Amino acid sequence: MITIEKIWLTEDAVWIRTADGKEACEFFADYPRLKFASPEQRAHYVADGFGINWPDIDEDLSFEGFFSSKYRTELHRLFLAHPELNASAIARRMGISQSLFAQYISGAKKPSPARLSAIYATIHSIGEELLAIPAGA
Repeated sequence: MITIEKIWLTEDAVWIRTADGKEACEFFADYPRLKFASPEQRAHYVADGFGINWPDIDEDLSFEGFFSSKYRTELHRLFLAHPELNASAIARRMGISQSLFAQYISGAKKPSPARLSAIYATIHSIGEELLAIPAGA
């Protein structure tokens, strides 16, 4: 586990410093909910031992993701292309940790083929539920 000494925000990024002095950042532009959030929404975050959560905008970043290569996963590209998808709600629906789900999206952890299939099935089922709503309802 990464021990975080300090978290701070700049105009365009969230920064962390580990207990051993390493610093890293994630740019708001890479996360649509953070990109379009107000400064007040960005400033309202909660950190735990695994990452940072912005409850007002339902965004999560794992500390491990700050130090991972910036190769963007298929899941990351999906969530960037569709910011209306709520990663935290999908994780809750699946009964998995929001922090773990954030690590899947960031590429810090790789889901098994079965887990990846379950993620897509959950997203598809949400789409099917939305399609079932009568037009004009």
